[in-house]
Amino acid sequence: MPTISIEQKLLSRLLAQHGLQHDVEQMAIQLPLLGTDIDTCDENTLDIEIFPDRPDLLSGETLAKAIRPFLHGAKSEPSLDVITGSIRMTVDAELEHIRPVILGAVVRNVETGRTEQEKDEFIKALMDHQEKLHFALGRGRRRASIGVHDLAKIAPPFRVQAVPSSTAFCPLAMTEAMTLDDILTTHPKGIDYAHLLEGMTSYPIIFDSNNDVLSFPPIINGSHTTVSHTTKDFFIDVTGWDRRACESSLTLIALQLQERGGIIESVEVTGYDGTVEHLPHPEPIVHQVTQRLLDGLLGRKLTDEEISSAINRMGGEYLGRKPATEFTSLKITKMSDVVEGDTILTIAMPRWRFDILHPIDLVEDVAIGHGYEDLGSDVPKAPLTAIPRQDSQIRRRLRESLQGLGLMQIQSLTLSNDVDQFEAMRWPPMGEVTRITNPITIDHTLLRHYLLPGLFRLMASNRHHDLPQAVYELGTVIRDHKNSERFAFLIAEQGGGFAAIRGRVQALLRDLGAKEYTIEPLKGTMGPWLTGRCAKVIIDNVHIGCFGEMDPAVGAHYELRVPLNGAEFDIGALQSVLPDPV
Repeated sequence: MPTISIEQKLLSRLLAQHGLQHDVEQMAIQLPLLGTDIDTCDENTLDIEIFPDRPDLLSGETLAKAIRPFLHGAKSEPSLDVITGSIRMTVDAELEHIRPVILGAVVRNVETGRTEQEKDEFIKALMDHQEKLHFALGRGRRRASIGVHDLAKIAPPFRVQAVPSSTAFCPLAMTEAMTLDDILTTHPKGIDYAHLLEGMTSYPIIFDSNNDVLSFPPIINGSHTTVSHTTKDFFIDVTGWDRRACESSLTLIALQLQERGGIIESVEVTGYDGTVEHLPHPEPIVHQVTQRLLDGLLGRKLTDEEISSAINRMGGEYLGRKPATEFTSLKITKMSDVVEGDTILTIAMPRWRFDILHPIDLVEDVAIGHGYEDLGSDVPKAPLTAIPRQDSQIRRRLRESLQGLGLMQIQSLTLSNDVDQFEAMRWPPMGEVTRITNPITIDHTLLRHYLLPGLFRLMASNRHHDLPQAVYELGTVIRDHKNSERFAFLIAEQGGGFAAIRGRVQALLRDLGAKEYTIEPLKGTMGPWLTGRCAKVIIDNVHIGCFGEMDPAVGAHYELRVPLNGAEFDIGALQSVLPDPV
């Protein structure tokens, strides 16, 4: 999750502009309800993790706008104050297949700070907000990329054209002109984001009326448009492929500058298809949710006053209710369907609330805004008799045996990565790997094939504790895109050699009722095992798992310098060869 650090004095100043008093203790208690996880909250600094569904909280300024109604009961402002501007931007028809969504806005008279230090802090916060939006909404600039420019250094009107790779300009952090080819192959930002333009023969460039280059989206801005201590007026461009992500990014940057006293001016944008828009759009987006859905999920019927208060706390506006007379279908196929006789609740939410995708999101906002403490209670209306899992008995027996051997059960994440699963453990993938399409961190890019890497990670996090440490996990792995049940254990102890781990495995097999089994040496160097001090267990010619001492080289990867031994077994294979005594 993105983490932001905000000076408490900045929040105090932003709230004081609206006649509100900043309360650090109130922030620490109530702010987590808004969709954050507070790391530090003292008199000087607020460090918080922002949940992925609330990208509108990724700067101190937009956070301050959100907490005014939420913490202080101020009237919400779902509309954006925008005055009509005279600046125009035209988009070449070729951009349809290169980077079709092009948006722009102007913000004037921004208060960037009184001292040099405050101005530096503002510029850093602005750039930090950009990069976090690139991550949260732009998916690494693929869906949306943002450029912020000093309006005083450029000459409108602007035009966006498709140009050949031989086009040259002086990019940010450089002193000489470079061709687009050179930027993509030698400039640090070009190297990082060249893959976004892979396969293209023409590239997007934003020019001003003097033919100077403002930006080469989504790679880098021109050097002469850089925001500095003297910048008061800003031009914002957002380009990409996802209209919602681009519009939210544009609005949030403009909102950040508006909170600093800026005045937002619209920009007339003529798109690649000739359509003309004045951006950013000031009006909120109107959503609807049925009273039946709201009452059914929250467990009680809220009055109009309660709904209005709850939605106001979340930054929106409750517009009232009306009967669903225009809907005649009486067949409900999903919870959000509207049928004749329903009551429709109409709610206006800000355009920058990117997370409002479905009526259920409005129900969640009402619940958060109202508070969970006095919502209704309910009981099941029909008796539901549970059916035990087919492997429930063997899992119970495994837990009892492993806990009897002195091991503690843990539960690690199903998400993992190639390094932990395969490279560090020296295991190959067992079938196809199920990968995450848009991972939010490099640590969580795939669904695990093995359990032992998670136990190694846990041991690494607890290496400052005394020995011995002994943990086990019964969990799901995903191989060939199908679930499979396994269990593993890992022990860190002085003198824990092969005899010790063999004794534990034999005790486990005895507890499970395995009367005849074979323990054979493992050959080769595959896996985390120490060569010559590892083995596999075979019952009725079925390979059920491996155990042994861990190679110190594998432990060193996790900064573990103590003797380790462990095992990993297939529960399905065990179940197939061991009779169920129950």
